[in-house]
Amino acid sequence: MHRMKFWLITLVLAVMLTFGGCKEPKADPASEAPPPAEVQREQNGSVIRVDHPEQFPLATAAEYKAVPALNVTGVVQPDIARAVPVISLAAGRIVEIKARLGDVVKKGQLLLRVRSTDVSSAYQVYLKAVNDERLARQQVERSRELYAHGATSKSALEQAEDTEEDARVDLDTATEQLRLLGLDKDHPSGIVDVVAPISGVISEQQVTNAAGTQGLSGPNPFTISDLSYVWIICDIYENDLEAVHLGEYADIRLNAFPDRVLKGRIDNILPILDPTIRTAKVRLEVPNPGQLMRVGMFVTATFYGKKTELRATVPSSAILHLHDRDWVFVATDDKSFRLVEITSGITLPGNMQEVISGITPGMQVIQSALVFQNTVEQ
Repeated sequence: MHRMKFWLITLVLAVMLTFGGCKEPKADPASEAPPPAEVQREQNGSVIRVDHPEQFPLATAAEYKAVPALNVTGVVQPDIARAVPVISLAAGRIVEIKARLGDVVKKGQLLLRVRSTDVSSAYQVYLKAVNDERLARQQVERSRELYAHGATSKSALEQAEDTEEDARVDLDTATEQLRLLGLDKDHPSGIVDVVAPISGVISEQQVTNAAGTQGLSGPNPFTISDLSYVWIICDIYENDLEAVHLGEYADIRLNAFPDRVLKGRIDNILPILDPTIRTAKVRLEVPNPGQLMRVGMFVTATFYGKKTELRATVPSSAILHLHDRDWVFVATDDKSFRLVEITSGITLPGNMQEVISGITPGMQVIQSALVFQNTVEQ
């Protein structure tokens, strides 16, 4: 019995070993993956060497002909030549204001009403001039009749005619004074209406209701600006003045409407530099259709040079943004790459980026700088 149990146990163990030995070993996933890139930094910290560079595709910097561009900021201001003061010829107290700062007004629109003692004085002068002119005219008619019958001398007639002419001049002057004050000589009133001399926007207001106005000797109640054209004032550093020329045009982009591009003509380059920041004021004249630009808005003005420059372009993914600077990894040989600082320009179609300085067309750079940088830091 003991011998039979021994042989049975031996048989079971043999069967288990036979079937267990037939199983295939499992594959190791790590053995199927490409070998990891081993990174070595040379003595120059900007040069990096890798054992498997084929894992990092390269891109060749292409050639790009760029027009030199100078981008500066500016502020929208009203055209002084198109800003007209509203003048009240009569001094007095303001009894009604029909407009306020920022309102759009039309030429001839009533802006304010002034109760003035100048009106009564002007009307008094007018009535006196009417009476004097009527009396002088009657005297001339009487002198002519007497001279025709030989009852008076020619010199007396001439003196009467001269007096009548002076009286007519005084009457015309008094009538014009009433007209300037906005009064009807047939319907006198103590109220003077002040109207808008042009159409535009009220850009300044110096009066309030019930305040007093001193006429020509006081401040102007309003200033109306025609904003169909505006000025853009830019500060240009003296080193960049070579790119700015009178009569040329610049592209204007509004911060409020970045997709809109307007054209502005360089109207003036002021001859005096700011002694503190060494900049010159450059004035652009820009059409303002639909009042799109508002006084005080910030804009970006782009001035273009006359000569084209040869620059490089690389894929945007080839640029590494690090510590507020831009870098690329340039291939130095089959397995080494050098970290190079560049100056980026504008973004081009096809997800390409202009490079102003740092590399030249024909250089090879790593196509995905971020992936390579992550590999280096591991």
